[in-house]
Amino acid sequence: MQASTFKLNARDGVALFIYRWLPEQAPKAIVQIAHGWAEHAARYARVAEALCREGYAVYADDHRGHGRTAIMPADLGFFAESDGWNKCVDDLWQLSQRIRADHPQTPVVIFGHSLGSFMVQQFICDHGDAVVAAVLSGSNGKPPATAPLGLLVARLERLRVGAHGKSPPLQRLFFGAFNKPFSPARTSFDWLSRDPAEVDKYIADPLCGFDSHVQLFIDILRALPALSRSSRQACIPKSLPIYIFRGSADPVGANIDQLLAAYRAAGLRNVTYRLYPDGRHEMLNEVNRDEVTRDLIVWLDGVIANVQNPALAAARDGAARAAVSQSSKSPAPR
Repeated sequence: MQASTFKLNARDGVALFIYRWLPEQAPKAIVQIAHGWAEHAARYARVAEALCREGYAVYADDHRGHGRTAIMPADLGFFAESDGWNKCVDDLWQLSQRIRADHPQTPVVIFGHSLGSFMVQQFICDHGDAVVAAVLSGSNGKPPATAPLGLLVARLERLRVGAHGKSPPLQRLFFGAFNKPFSPARTSFDWLSRDPAEVDKYIADPLCGFDSHVQLFIDILRALPALSRSSRQACIPKSLPIYIFRGSADPVGANIDQLLAAYRAAGLRNVTYRLYPDGRHEMLNEVNRDEVTRDLIVWLDGVIANVQNPALAAARDGAARAAVSQSSKSPAPR
C-alpha cells in the first residue's frame, strides 16, 4: 500500500487536505470517504488499508473546519462565512473530479459516515450518475419535527455570541442525549463505540470531539430538511446501489426507517440495509469492526463485479432488487 497526502484547492480557494491510499496494483475501484462531525479523515486509515489489500484505492478529504484543512485550532468547527454546507458538498465533487482525472475509467464509490453520510445523501441527488455506488454509515432520515426549533435557537445564539462563537446550549441540544442510553457512562463519548480503547483514542485526539461554532450548526440545520425532500431524492439514479449500515444502539439513526421508506418511494431498486445488534455509532471502530469491514468489502466486490459485467447487472436488476433489502443479523429493536 502507498499512503500519501496532498492539497486540493476548492472553488473559493480553500486548501483541502486530502489523504490517499493506493494498492500496489492498479485499483479495481476507488472509494471516496466523507468523514463525520468533529473527526477527520486520518481515522479511516485502518479501513483504507483493508480496502487496499482487496484492490481498492481510497481518497478522503478533511472537511472545512476539520482535521488538517483547519489551519489553526480556532478554525475547527467552522465551515465558512456563508453557504458552508453546500461548499462542503461541492468540495466532495471537486475531489471526485480529481479522482477521475487520476484514475480515468476506474469506477468510484462514495462513502459517508455520520455528518459525511448526509453530505453523501445530497451528493447522490446532485451527482449520482458520477459514481457506481454509495455507502451510508451512521446515517439517519428526515430531521425530527423539533428541528425548526433548533434552528431558531441557533439563530438566537448567533445574535448572542456571533457566528464564530461557541454555544454550550447548542452543543447539548445536538449531542447531550447521545450518551444517556449508556448510563452510567465511563466517558462522554461512550455512544461512539463499545471498545473503550477506541473511545479513549478519540478523546486523546486534538482533532476530535471539539465544540463547533454557531454558524456550523446553522449550516447543518438549514441543509438537512432540504436534502430529505422527496423531490431531491427523486433525482437519485434508480439503479444506484446504496449500502446503509448501522448499529442497533446508535443514537444518531433513530429515524433510519424513514430514509429507507423514502428511498423505496423514490423508486430506488438497489438499497441494502444491514443492522448490527448492540453496535453504537462508529461501526468501523466497534468491537466487531473486522466483521463490519468484511461485510463492506463483500458488498463492494458485488457492485464492482456488476460494473465489470453489465449483462449480469441487467439480469439482476429485476424483482430481486425491486424493494429495499432489510439484511441484518437480527430484527430491528421495537
